[in-house]
Amino acid sequence: MTDPIADYLTRLRNAIKANHRVVEVPASNLKKELTRILHEKGYILNYKFVEEGPQGTIKIALKYDSVNKVNSIKKMIRVSTPGLRQYVGYKDMPRVLNGLGIAILSTSKGVMTNKEALDLKVGGEVICYIY
Repeated sequence: MTDPIADYLTRLRNAIKANHRVVEVPASNLKKELTRILHEKGYILNYKFVEEGPQGTIKIALKYDSVNKVNSIKKMIRVSTPGLRQYVGYKDMPRVLNGLGIAILSTSKGVMTNKEALDLKVGGEVICYIY
């Protein structure tokens, strides 16, 4: 696997399209931080780290609307890839859907959203857009 973050996003995307309640993904520190941010921003219901085997897994409970059965995540776009890294400064911070979505960045101060990075005046690598 050459791009584990794209695999993470694809597993979430496929589980949402199949209307699954829970999805399991192989764990890494970056994926744990992405999952934490998605939970804090209300895109997923809950998550749990399972430490078994050499790598461990992350169990993610997806969030659906109880009336229409619509997921809270509409789209996930991978921006920076292993072949073409995308970096931005804090002055050029991307706005996703005019502020309704989030961009997740890997900065020198850790993984955070575009709004947090703008408050700290720090730039970094744009990992993905979520809305």
